[in-house]
Amino acid sequence: GSQDSGVHPGQVANLSKAKMNWDEFHCINCIIPLSSLCDFQLSINAFDYNCHVDLIKLLKQEGELIRLRKARQKMSELFPLTEEIWLDWLKDEIRLTEDERNREKVYELFEKAVKDYICPDIWLEYAQYSIGGMGSPGGIDKVRSIFERAVTAVGLHMTKGQTVWEAYREFENAILSTLERIHTLFRRQLAIPLMDMETTYAEYEEWSEHGVSEMVIHQYKKALQQMEKCRPFEESLLVAEPPKLAEYQTYLEFELKEGDPARIQITFERTLAENCLVPDMWAKYTAYLDRQLKIKDLVLSTHERAVRNCPWTMGLWKSYLLATERHGADHQIISDIFEKALNAGFIQATDYVEIWQAYLDYLRRRVDFKSSKELEELRGAFSRSLDYMKQDVEERFGESGDPSCIIMQIWARIEALHCKNMQKARELWDNIMTKGNAKYANMWLEYYNLERSYGDSAHCRKALHRAVQCTSDYPEHVCEVLLTFERVEGSLEDWDVAVQKTETRLNRINEQRAKVAEKEANLARQEEERAEQRRKTKSDKKAQKKIQKGSQFGEKRKAEPEDHQDEWNEDSEQAPKRHRGNGDQTTEYMETETGLFGKSAPPGYKPGPPAAKKVQLGVAAAVQRQNDDKPELRNDNCSVFISNLAYTLEEPEAKLRTLFEPCGPITQIRPIFSNKGNFKGYGYVQFESQVSVPEALKLDRLEVEGRPMFVSPCVDKNKNPDFKVFKYNTSMEKHKIFISGLPFSCTKEQLEEMCKSHGTIKEVRLVTYRSGKPKGLAYVEFANETQASQAVLKMDGMEIEGNKISVAISNPPRRSVMDKPGASRLTTDMPRQVYGSRGRGRTQLSLLPRSLHRQSGPTNKVENGTTADQVPTTASSTVNTAAETKALSNSDFARMLLNK
Repeated sequence: GSQDSGVHPGQVANLSKAKMNWDEFHCINCIIPLSSLCDFQLSINAFDYNCHVDLIKLLKQEGELIRLRKARQKMSELFPLTEEIWLDWLKDEIRLTEDERNREKVYELFEKAVKDYICPDIWLEYAQYSIGGMGSPGGIDKVRSIFERAVTAVGLHMTKGQTVWEAYREFENAILSTLERIHTLFRRQLAIPLMDMETTYAEYEEWSEHGVSEMVIHQYKKALQQMEKCRPFEESLLVAEPPKLAEYQTYLEFELKEGDPARIQITFERTLAENCLVPDMWAKYTAYLDRQLKIKDLVLSTHERAVRNCPWTMGLWKSYLLATERHGADHQIISDIFEKALNAGFIQATDYVEIWQAYLDYLRRRVDFKSSKELEELRGAFSRSLDYMKQDVEERFGESGDPSCIIMQIWARIEALHCKNMQKARELWDNIMTKGNAKYANMWLEYYNLERSYGDSAHCRKALHRAVQCTSDYPEHVCEVLLTFERVEGSLEDWDVAVQKTETRLNRINEQRAKVAEKEANLARQEEERAEQRRKTKSDKKAQKKIQKGSQFGEKRKAEPEDHQDEWNEDSEQAPKRHRGNGDQTTEYMETETGLFGKSAPPGYKPGPPAAKKVQLGVAAAVQRQNDDKPELRNDNCSVFISNLAYTLEEPEAKLRTLFEPCGPITQIRPIFSNKGNFKGYGYVQFESQVSVPEALKLDRLEVEGRPMFVSPCVDKNKNPDFKVFKYNTSMEKHKIFISGLPFSCTKEQLEEMCKSHGTIKEVRLVTYRSGKPKGLAYVEFANETQASQAVLKMDGMEIEGNKISVAISNPPRRSVMDKPGASRLTTDMPRQVYGSRGRGRTQLSLLPRSLHRQSGPTNKVENGTTADQVPTTASSTVNTAAETKALSNSDFARMLLNK
């Protein structure tokens, strides 16, 4: 249960505002004790948990007893202390306290210790220390009182409770208590399910002179049965590694079903002693106490411990405020709790809005609206909350946290309903509309409903007229509400004015929509023209290739089988484009080899197979073309697209059949080959039934010969341009963290082991290149936002195998308009284009023969007819050059290619 983070979560100080200037702190010739350095660090950030721990260790080594005591007291004021820290402190104080008059100070220290966590060892130490004061007046009664509190608090602890009971009996034996008192202790212990309770029963049989009564035997057997039910859970806890959260959660589910409040409470306490920084567990415990036990002292003390352990969690503070109000706490106490919550350091701007709402609700409930004192306090709190949002929250987070102005809406409704002060309510709504809400129809309708309920018709009409002029999301709805209002309450003149205003507004809206539609149509037409130009350029490129090949050998090139380009066998530039999707912010576009004109093969690509193998692959390509000539056999709905396979994969059809046969009966497999018989790294698998497709999709990212295989639905992007294989997250993923700087040797299992102590892990994904080699990046998905936030705070800056990692909440970049389907692109179809500072691609390869490029300077003839200082042109300039170049005959091309 130790809190091992470098900075206590939620209390992170902005160290950049107070950097240590070591030159000023000490001179070069003097030696500063390490404890003084810790003091200096704590003066900058008082919530550095590890620094407190280090300071205490150093002061103990240096023998600075007075400073040591103050350091421990300071730490206990800021944090709950672990069992080890408390026991160390208590034992030091006991050794230092020889005077009987100072025993009360040690008793006070013990009382503080037992409130942080329910720890059997601390209670046992407390009881044994009290035995030393047995000689003072009332000493025996005090010892018994402490033992009774101890067995009440930890006597049900399945593994450690027995030691407390045994110490209690030994004390009674030592002071020669009556036999009946010891009999009672045995009977009470044997009625509780504890590990190794058979030994206690045997001891009782031997100790009792008249044997064991039937009632005790019955209670013992009942407790023994309960212990046997709990034994599997206890044994799983013994073998599990700390903090054992999953094992404790399973144990809790069992106890909650059993329904024994005392056992549920002790199980919660045991869980939290080892998982004190898990807000969800505290929330679950406090909710149980609020709804089931409802004991004031227990409920409020647990809520206080919850916010001390996890002060960054707004939900725990909100529950604490409600609990104190529910149990009738003093107004000053509730106000003090709220002020502490404001200084707790919440993670999100919306947390501050919610805690303010909870406090304002409390203040509203205590106002009788007949006394001006509480009402003025409520109004002052509302005014302060708005200032706080503007001055503190917006400066820290860059956002208000309350864009819809919910707090002001509630204030306006209270003024209208309870105070009958519509003037103040209207002022508040005017303020709401000036904060960017005037364009939303629902905001105007909220205001209209308020006027309708508590105002008058004139202000209702005024609100609707303003709504018609300002609303931009649903103007038709607002116009309809205005016309309906005038039908019910307006005069003919009012009706005419309303009709004129609504018609004028709707006409303007329709004009704007028409312009937008025309603009979108123009963009779509331009994109179509660019696509046509790309197809034409590609055709010209193939023609040039044929001419060059024929001219090189001094004869015409023989006719080759026509390239088959259909929905099943597209050119390698087009195939991956159909199935391209977006994932996390580091998901790569899928790409394939394209041969002569510019695109490089992916990592791991090797030269083609030997001649004998090429013959076999050529036969496979011929079979493929025969299959492609039978479109009636194809069915996209029953097929999946396979990509990112190695080009050197031997017998890809057989390999794919082996991989996908468990998913269901296969109709056909079509690996895609080039005209030369080389496998292109992708293909299609068609099943007999559509039911097999979801099972096949589960094999996505399966490693095949060292590369992750991509499996996606088979959808033609030309027919379905809006289809996305992967969902591209454009908003912050608060339950997921992004880790960079990992060593390449880090495995998924190592990362999961590293992260599981911070919460429940749902998924771990290492980001790799297409070849399967690691990038040093990873995503880890937790069960909720709170666990992810704690992982960021505790893991950021951690060193792993000499690498300092960076950890942050996953926040993918927003997808630009240019990335959306159908958007206009100014670049070529080349994948993964990297842009320079002025938007020009770093890799800009021409799609035309270099001899057709427009010369940009003096030409120096070199081999193959190129210039020595020729600069590659962009794709767009290539298209323009192609448009402007005079058509050349075959003999012209031959002269250019053979000219030396």
